[in-house]
Amino acid sequence: MQTLKEKILTEGKVLSNDILKVDNFLNHQLDVDFINEIGREFARRFKEEEISKILTIEASGIAVAALTAQYFKVPVVFAKKAESKNLDEEVYKSEVFSFTKDKNYSIMVSKKYLNPEDRVLIIDDFLANGRAALGLKDIVEQAGARLVGIGIVIEKGFQSGGKILRKSGIRVESLAIINTMSPGHIVFQD
Repeated sequence: MQTLKEKILTEGKVLSNDILKVDNFLNHQLDVDFINEIGREFARRFKEEEISKILTIEASGIAVAALTAQYFKVPVVFAKKAESKNLDEEVYKSEVFSFTKDKNYSIMVSKKYLNPEDRVLIIDDFLANGRAALGLKDIVEQAGARLVGIGIVIEKGFQSGGKILRKSGIRVESLAIINTMSPGHIVFQD
């Protein structure tokens, strides 16, 4: 998605060889019109799938998932990272490692919101080592649902996540894949 690449180049900031800061439009402050374009692109790429639910992880994936869901007219389910008093007792649970936070945590989805009839599209803002996507995949499998694909806004192609997911037969659609980056320099995959 050329407009995304241009926005990354003009508004993103590379903090190190593996950290890209795009919080001014994607995951802290939201450029809703632009995220709507992202949602439209995911809808175009997955239009042939009969999607019944979109699944993501709180918090950064929620905006992209919600604006994508409007095109499919389906609900968004998001995995919670922390237990709370209002979370149902019966949950699907998986462990993931966060690259940006450098820690492991549990993610949970109420069993009320995913079932074997569901055809699930996972949407997330970043793909680095693939652990979040694999955790969500695990939850889809626990529910007996079908994973139809994974939509990623920005993939760090120099990290292993995309390779791991694709090698396991999962359809991954990344809107921008970064081959290399360093402060002041980003190279995208064509």
